[in-house]
Amino acid sequence: MPASWTGKLIGEMHNKGVTYDDLGEELGVTKSYISMILNGKRNPPGIEQRMEEAVRNIIQRKGEN
Repeated sequence: MPASWTGKLIGEMHNKGVTYDDLGEELGVTKSYISMILNGKRNPPGIEQRMEEAVRNIIQRKGEN
């Protein structure tokens, strides 16, 4: 079962136009691995903070364009 934080993150990604590909590229992992994390199939240490920071960075860059 996915952690509760993933729903909030997915909602923010949707609202800001951040894709799994964007997030995977930012974190240096595949889109499939991002999907496994957000679906609760993988839970690497510190991933919540790393993903939230990565999404913020992507949103910031998109806003600069």
